[in-house]
Amino acid sequence: MATSRLNRAARVILVGAPGVGKGTQAERLMHRFPQISAVSSGDLLRTSVRNKTPLGLEAESTMRAGNLVPDDMILKLILNELKAKRWVSPRTSVSDALPAEPSDEPSASFILDGFPRTAAQAARLDAVIPVNLVVSLITPVNIILSRIASRWVHAPSGRVYNTDFNAPKVEGKDDVTGEPLSKRPDDDEETWKQRLRKFDETSQPLLDHYDRKGVLWTVRGNSSDEISPQLYREFEQRFS
Repeated sequence: MATSRLNRAARVILVGAPGVGKGTQAERLMHRFPQISAVSSGDLLRTSVRNKTPLGLEAESTMRAGNLVPDDMILKLILNELKAKRWVSPRTSVSDALPAEPSDEPSASFILDGFPRTAAQAARLDAVIPVNLVVSLITPVNIILSRIASRWVHAPSGRVYNTDFNAPKVEGKDDVTGEPLSKRPDDDEETWKQRLRKFDETSQPLLDHYDRKGVLWTVRGNSSDEISPQLYREFEQRFS
C-alpha cells in the first residue's frame, strides 16, 4: 500500500456500530499515513493497572469495588499519554479551565479508541483535548449480520476468519495449527440485533454533539474496501 504524508495533526475518533470494521479502518489509516498513532483508552488502562502506576492502583481499586472507572480517570490516562509523547503541554491538566493547546505537528496525529462513547464524555474530552475529525462509519445492518454469520474463530490464538472474504485454506480448520474453528458464543443474530439497537440509542447523541462542533464526517459502504478509499481521500483533503 502506498503511503501519504500529513501536513498537520489529525486528532481523530472513529464511530461505528459493532462489526462495521473500525479496527480494520484504523489499521489501514495508520499504514497509509504513518504519522498517525493509535491511542486506546482500554490499552492505557490495562497497562497502567499492570504497571501499578498511581492511576492504575486507583483504577484497580475502583474496579474491584464493582464500580466503573470514572471519566476523569480515563481522561487523565489519555492526557498522560499525550504529555509523554509531547503532543500537549506538560502543564495541561484535566481540571484546567481551558482546553490543551495540542501540537499541530503531523507526528502528533492519533486515532482515539474506546473514549468517548457518550455525548457527556465527548463534552469532557472537548474541555481537555479538542479533536478535529470524527468519522461516522455506516454499513447496512443486513451486511453486518451477514458478516457475523460467516465469522469463525480459532479460540486459542484469536485468529478470525470469514467464509465470505477471508476463508481458511481448509474449511473449518485454522491455517496455522490445523485445529478446528468455532463460533463465538455471542455470535448469534438476536444478540447482535440487540447490540446494534443499543449502539444506535447511545451513538446518536454523540454524533449530534460532534455535528454541532462542525467536525463530523460520515462515510458509507458495504465493505471495508469500499470505505477505505473514501477515508484516504478525506484525510488527504483535510490534513495534507
